[in-house]
Amino acid sequence: MQAANDDGNLGQEIQQILAESPGLAGALTGISIRSAETGEMIYERGSQTRLRPASNLKLLTAAAALETLGEDHVFQTELYIKGVQVGHVLQGNVYLKGKGDPTLLEQDFDELAASLKRKQVKVVHGNLIGDDSWYDDVRHSQDLVWSDEQEYYGAAVSALTASPNEDYDTGTIIVEISPGKKAGERATVKLKPETDYVKVINKAKTESEGGNKKIEVERSHGTQVIKVTGTIPEHAGVTKEWISVKDPTKYALSLFENSMNKHGIKVLGKRKKGKTPVGADMIATHQSMPLSHLLIPFMKLSNNSHAEVLVKEMGKEAEGEGSWKDGLKVARNQLKSMGLDMQTIMMRDGSGISQVNMVPANEITKLLYAVQEKAWFPAYLNALPIAGNENRMVGGTLRKRMKETYAAGNVRAKTGTISGTSSLSGYVTTKGGEKVIFSIILNNFVEEKGITAIQDKIAVMLAEKENRLGSGL
Repeated sequence: MQAANDDGNLGQEIQQILAESPGLAGALTGISIRSAETGEMIYERGSQTRLRPASNLKLLTAAAALETLGEDHVFQTELYIKGVQVGHVLQGNVYLKGKGDPTLLEQDFDELAASLKRKQVKVVHGNLIGDDSWYDDVRHSQDLVWSDEQEYYGAAVSALTASPNEDYDTGTIIVEISPGKKAGERATVKLKPETDYVKVINKAKTESEGGNKKIEVERSHGTQVIKVTGTIPEHAGVTKEWISVKDPTKYALSLFENSMNKHGIKVLGKRKKGKTPVGADMIATHQSMPLSHLLIPFMKLSNNSHAEVLVKEMGKEAEGEGSWKDGLKVARNQLKSMGLDMQTIMMRDGSGISQVNMVPANEITKLLYAVQEKAWFPAYLNALPIAGNENRMVGGTLRKRMKETYAAGNVRAKTGTISGTSSLSGYVTTKGGEKVIFSIILNNFVEEKGITAIQDKIAVMLAEKENRLGSGL
């Protein structure tokens, strides 16, 4: 449908782009374009049809989280002891209590362990206990398929977890595979960070230089066993794979015990999960970056685990229960208050990985218009990927797209991809100086090749417009 306030060519140009895209035959298309200044509809096609949004759902999650938690919200990790210290020996337990921080790194555990060392503790005559009770014990959102559980984008969610590097893929570990010293030997496999929580079975072989490089890394379903198979040639570079762990709490505990060992502190008991008892002494805390900063890796890199953590944190903050049920209830209420019609939206998780999520393109542009009035909008806008910018933490998932066009450095938008689904929604300023909001959701295509190019063509076409698109402006 071409709106009456279209400049006369826009609808025809979009129709031509769609008509020249054979991959859309039999597919569903939802497009909504409106003025960022007035909210007025400029163009729509299938804009009220409920479609799978994929990671465009993160636009809704981020807005709800900012409204519920505030852009200065931080996640805290607390270290407690319960017992009596006699000399260098703690007769009692050490408790590591997580409160949802998805950015805990190896060095953060080192800092917490250093606080124990400052208390002159060298031996813990008791257990090391991980407390993840800040959230419930449901580890995966309701529609996650079991085959995705080992993938970094399907990682388990816990209030006590860890990330392997500053991409903050929480609940995952990096498996690094490099060739052995000569052909015929086993490949070399290292874990980053090093941990005894997972078991590695290495069956990968080194081939002669110029040989076939084909490495497979998988975690056996329901276990912490990682199998590495395949071949890697001599002198080949390091192959890296991100694999989720079965239980993030136990993973974090293993890293913390490693840090304690580095500081000369030995635990005589076991690593366990449990609750921090009343009366325990808190001896150290670690605070995450504020939410405004966390939004960068969350939105730029489309981090699924961050989305699900934010859902649970919203539930904990507003309802007292860190669960998907309560968190999604809070998110829906916040989005309704921003003017969205929640009767036409199906929101089953925070990340968009569910194939059951449904959002019309029109509701996304409605949200993107409404959030411009929020005090936290600069942080929201800053977190969106920027087309054509090669810096990963600036261009994000759009860093390779729309390069050397008028959209490069101009389009700020969230991408989304799951099987049969591709989406792009955000903001663009035309050559004529008009700020425009757009949402393009494509569903039920069979061939993925060329699908994102359709979105890019429309975004670039908008960027190149010299005439005003909104009426009465």
